[in-house]
Amino acid sequence: MIVALEIVLPDSGVFEVGDTLVPRARALNGRGDSVGGGGISWATLDTALAAVLDPATGATLGKAAGTPRIQARVGNLRSDPVVLVVQPPLDSIRAEGEVRDTVTLSGTPKDSISDPLRVRVFALTPPSQTLLRRRLTYEFAAFPPTGSTVTLIPNDTVYTPAVPDSGIAVVQVRLDAGGPPDSVRVTARAAHHDGTPVPGSPLTFVVEFRP
Repeated sequence: MIVALEIVLPDSGVFEVGDTLVPRARALNGRGDSVGGGGISWATLDTALAAVLDPATGATLGKAAGTPRIQARVGNLRSDPVVLVVQPPLDSIRAEGEVRDTVTLSGTPKDSISDPLRVRVFALTPPSQTLLRRRLTYEFAAFPPTGSTVTLIPNDTVYTPAVPDSGIAVVQVRLDAGGPPDSVRVTARAAHHDGTPVPGSPLTFVVEFRP
């Protein structure tokens, strides 16, 4: 017998106007075990802010900025309303702080890592939650190519933190092995849901390496 629905939201339920979020749900019995058979359907409780495109999968389109609620149902059992966060499109991005850094190598791991390269995002409306979990992608190229191993920390895809009023994504460049290049050029990009670049994108940072 199904007694509860367990719901999981990707990216903590945060997405942008025009994006589609797909939640996941499991039907549970009294022992907390998953009950197969499907039959879970989804609906939105705030049609002005979000639309469930597919009741079977829960695929939900963000229509307007706000905190719409969705609900899963199986038979006569309904989940508690689940709150999503639909963010307005980004207005622009810009470098926060220096766009050039010099790393003086001394043979210790901590001296082969650049200072943080910071990108701040801006949204069309002021509420602080609109800056949470915004995605930026990074690429790098070493000059001249020396066969060295360079890594972006923490990754080549970074999100602004889930902290109100932050809106700053951070990466660092680490030289892992091989002869150091003269410099590493790092390019940061942000895009809207349709793939068009956010104004200010791309941004370029340069990290120089010195013996």
